[in-house]
Amino acid sequence: MKPPTITIPEAPELATLCGQLTERADAIDAAGEWPAESLRLCGEAGVFRWFLDPSFGGLDWNSEQVVRGYLSLAAACLTTTFIITQRTGACRRIADSANDDLKAKLLPPLAAGELHATVAVSHLTTSGRHLKRPVLRATRGDGVWRLDGFSPWSTGADHSDVVVAGATVMRDVEPTGEQILLAVPTDIAGVSTPPTPQFVGLSASHTGRVEFDSVELGDEFLVQGPTENVMSAGRSTMTGGHETSTLAMGLAQAAINFLRDESDVRDDLVAARKALEAEHAELLENLIALTRGEPACSTQTLRQRANSLVLRATQAALAAAKGTGYVAGHPTGRWCREALFFLVWSCPQPVMNANLCELAGIAE
Repeated sequence: MKPPTITIPEAPELATLCGQLTERADAIDAAGEWPAESLRLCGEAGVFRWFLDPSFGGLDWNSEQVVRGYLSLAAACLTTTFIITQRTGACRRIADSANDDLKAKLLPPLAAGELHATVAVSHLTTSGRHLKRPVLRATRGDGVWRLDGFSPWSTGADHSDVVVAGATVMRDVEPTGEQILLAVPTDIAGVSTPPTPQFVGLSASHTGRVEFDSVELGDEFLVQGPTENVMSAGRSTMTGGHETSTLAMGLAQAAINFLRDESDVRDDLVAARKALEAEHAELLENLIALTRGEPACSTQTLRQRANSLVLRATQAALAAAKGTGYVAGHPTGRWCREALFFLVWSCPQPVMNANLCELAGIAE
């Protein structure tokens, strides 16, 4: 029987789903295999429909509702939730497109979980954008766009039907200053996904390179552009923003929950647990305020503090677990490894500098 759809973040069905994800999280991490079953459970529960418009089969959740849903999912299984955020990023870009035919073709099956999508855009927002020769290039000719090059970091492209890829527009081997986004079918000639690397954590997300060798696509696949700074076009400007902080805070919550359970029988853990709980509660207020358009701090400040919290909370959980936590397969060890992810994924340089200063004991 298909499980009930999760229609609000407070629904008891969300807790049931999170329990199922938690049960699978350690095995997913150990095997490094794509979490197909966890994603299937999320699809059946309606997670992929949360933010989409009802006309495409969505539930039209607002930003606060989506964040609260992600917090619960990330506390259960960060790998699965990270994959979903990249899937959501692709869907949001398509939903924001002026290409109505593309939206009608892709969004209903994406909402239903019949297709999987991801993004290949990190090179447009990281140091790759400063290279003299862009890593992924789009050339116009004969009524089509031709893609050549690669995207270095794309999550689950080897398990996706569509990759929303960003490319720099070229003319006579020189960049024009414009960029485009294209919804690239992964079964089209010229698209390939080499084996993904093994990471310290989240290897099961299958994050790695996507290569494009003379891939030709008509305007029917155009999502956005050509325009300058295409990643700032539309409403889907989530990269490195509060969505990544949400994942960090979800993982921190898992560690704090562990400390809470342990402190029920160990008084020596109570003070640390209460301090981390208070910090998490304050950050949660700031996060929710951002989703409501009433920011108490910048997304950059939130990210720096969320990074700090998740590193300290997970290590506190490991310390509380003692030697047992250091044995492979214990969740606290996995959480510590996963927390390192936030130091490298879409981490703005000012945030990295602040985290480095904290780690080095340097007052800003």
